[in-house]
Amino acid sequence: MKGLGGLRNTVRQELVARQIDEQIAARFPVGQRLRILDVGMGQGTQALRLARAGHSVTGLESDAEMLRVAREALGSEPAGIRERVRLIEGNGLDTGVHFLPGSFDVVLCHGVLMYVREPDAMLAGLARMLAPGGLLSLLVRNADALAMRPGTAGDWDTALAAFDTDVYTNRLGLAVRADRLDALTATLAGIAAPLHAWYGVRVFTDNVSNDVELPAADELERILAAEDRAGRTDPYRRVAALLHLCGVRG
Repeated sequence: MKGLGGLRNTVRQELVARQIDEQIAARFPVGQRLRILDVGMGQGTQALRLARAGHSVTGLESDAEMLRVAREALGSEPAGIRERVRLIEGNGLDTGVHFLPGSFDVVLCHGVLMYVREPDAMLAGLARMLAPGGLLSLLVRNADALAMRPGTAGDWDTALAAFDTDVYTNRLGLAVRADRLDALTATLAGIAAPLHAWYGVRVFTDNVSNDVELPAADELERILAAEDRAGRTDPYRRVAALLHLCGVRG
């Protein structure tokens, strides 16, 4: 759980939250209670936030420790919020086992695709979970910017190697994969959830250590404002560490 409350993770979670809220507000009537599925929900940050906003949220998580943390966090919420959340131990490849097609208005899949070698089948399954007009939110590592992290850290050998691959070693020491905007755009079109909007996440703060704690509130707001602006603006968003893609089910 190291770093989950630090600056680096806070920037990710806060920017993605703002972007999700923006997309929900643009697609659904104000006050509508949405059915939301969070696939690979981790510690439940987005799931709990959306439940607090009044939505019905199902969290799917395969990691037992992450699921324990999410359940512990849910247990500290008021009863009205707890009754809106269902947590299930399961894999994103098995959504068809747990749910009927068209069961959700919004499906989140954040920080999961990098661990899936052949993601197309899983993405097609996620799209099938959406009702017509539903929103699919994907957060992925940006393969077109893999040289940025080592390059800005002065690790020139790793930076040079990163230009010719979509595989990288993450901060857990695991070899995982990244995705390219153009390829995912084509995939989303092919699964009847074409790309509606996309953002960059962590343009300026990706090299911050996981141990760096939050700064004072006014400083944090300036950081978030700069990251938010960069994540919506070319060419900055194209070199963000993460891409947030939003598809809409036809």
